[in-house]
Amino acid sequence: MSGTSLDATDAALVLTDGERVLEFGPVAERKYSAKERQILQDATDAARAWNWVGPAPETAFKAARRVVTHTHAEAWQMLREGGGKGVVAALAGVHGQTVLHRRPQPGRPGATLQLIDPVAMQAALGIPLAYDFRSADVAAGGQGAPLAPVYHGALLERAGDGASAVLNLGGVANITARMADGTLFAFDTGPANGPIDEWVEGHARGTHDVNGAFAAAGRVHEGLLAQLLDHDWFAELPPKSLDRYDFNASMARGLSFEDGAATLTAFSARAVAAGVAQLPETPERVIVCGGGRHNPSMMAALREALPCAVLGAEQAGWRGDSIEAEAFAFLAARTVRGLPLSWPATTGVPAAMPGGRMLG
Repeated sequence: MSGTSLDATDAALVLTDGERVLEFGPVAERKYSAKERQILQDATDAARAWNWVGPAPETAFKAARRVVTHTHAEAWQMLREGGGKGVVAALAGVHGQTVLHRRPQPGRPGATLQLIDPVAMQAALGIPLAYDFRSADVAAGGQGAPLAPVYHGALLERAGDGASAVLNLGGVANITARMADGTLFAFDTGPANGPIDEWVEGHARGTHDVNGAFAAAGRVHEGLLAQLLDHDWFAELPPKSLDRYDFNASMARGLSFEDGAATLTAFSARAVAAGVAQLPETPERVIVCGGGRHNPSMMAALREALPCAVLGAEQAGWRGDSIEAEAFAFLAARTVRGLPLSWPATTGVPAAMPGGRMLG
């Protein structure tokens, strides 16, 4: 799995039938070099400029596909060398690199693009490949995101009774809430790390806010925050989805560097709170996974904004950096069996929808 934060390819080995997780295997992370990250960013920028109008920027896309294949193959090798020796994997689930996502709106169908060369990927991994997990949902009128909820639901079921939620903080924040009766609701709540990373990079201060230090040194501008939260997006009822760049660093234009980091961090957290308020039942706890949980300022902002307990994934006994990779292994097993990947309450698709394609 490679997310829109463009930091690494994550790999995870799980034993699953697509309904239950029977055993957790090793995990691996293959960090991107600066050059690889730039190639993926260039493809994302080219995709945004194209926006499905005119000829696709295939030169940029082909370069990105090569990076995706190479880095995933290396992550797979790291997985095998780091604890998976002697384990024979039966199937790989590879998401591809999202470079553009457009949610459906009245008069405009949704669309989504994940860059992957399935033939090259399957050859590099040497096992059957499940991929293209989002297209069927989008074609049927769904949001195409989020797709991890069925896996999050399986984790929450293992964790016990009561209403709980999983919050994934990548470039975008998405939540999966499991009600006390087992019903799942899922949607994107708003931005997460994306605008913060963009703000830090734009000021040549690194690639992200390490340990939330920049936000901790700044002041939240409550007036601007109120304006940002007045965006029409937050009035829309779920399920709903976002592109990584629907909210960006320009929101903090005019603020000092530290105040911008603080305000963007608070915005992400309060957007989550606005999403939780739209749930039919308030969860007893929210378990946070993804890179954002490493940001103490973000976690503090979430604890201040949410009306429930906020836990890091590790506090629940999970592997917080690997959950999305585990999710696509789980979805691969469901693809093989023809089981649904999305539902009306997770993506807005009209009916339970299988998805994914197989090669090999």
